[in-house]
Amino acid sequence: MKVSVITATFNRENTVRRAIASVKSQNYSNIEVVVIDGGSADSTVDYVRPLLNENDILVTETDDGIYDALNKGVRLASGEIIAFLHSDDMYFDNDVISKVAALFKDDTIDMVYGDVSFFSEENVDKITRVYRSNKLSTKNLSWGKMPAHPAIFLRKSVYEKHGVFKTTYRIAGDYEFLCRLATKAKVNAVYLGDILVKMQTGGISTGGVRNTILLNKEVLRACAENGIYTNILMILSKYPSKIMQFIVN
Repeated sequence: MKVSVITATFNRENTVRRAIASVKSQNYSNIEVVVIDGGSADSTVDYVRPLLNENDILVTETDDGIYDALNKGVRLASGEIIAFLHSDDMYFDNDVISKVAALFKDDTIDMVYGDVSFFSEENVDKITRVYRSNKLSTKNLSWGKMPAHPAIFLRKSVYEKHGVFKTTYRIAGDYEFLCRLATKAKVNAVYLGDILVKMQTGGISTGGVRNTILLNKEVLRACAENGIYTNILMILSKYPSKIMQFIVN
């Protein structure tokens, strides 16, 4: 069973090698790496190219944002299972994909997901927070809670049947996609209670007050477009529990 790992990147020469290396260090043999570069002006592509083999895919061209880049990756990927690893992030250990692929041997399973941890740019090995993924359900989505997107592995057939990400979203396109799955697809999702991905803080969804405001607006919109009742107070209520996730050392 081939697993395609898609990385969208733009001017990430300082981190992209780390991300791709974490894929290449997996002990699962049948992995396709798909790198969608947005036309980087730095050395991103020069750093990525030597890490890829002849069966991997590298595209470098301008795009219309992160979700346009991810959609390109989905369309190009030849794997039965699709995953996304952002260029600032890495897999938690070397057997992540092996554990996930073992669950997909059950052909009734559409989706496998787990947890993520966060680290600061200064110290890759120091966990500052752990995000425990919430079950994919309309109830959780109405309260602003979702499985962590980088820790989601999904069959490509689900994208083929239910579509890809809406490029009119800037931050919450993955949230809207999950709203669509929860209301229209009824996917059989299995929670793997392990940390699968280490994420670097400071990404677009964690990048300050302005992005937080936009994120919450788009979450409200995603729910409305998919017939999930919510309101801003319900969405904001998730933040106290998020604060409790921080690890104090």
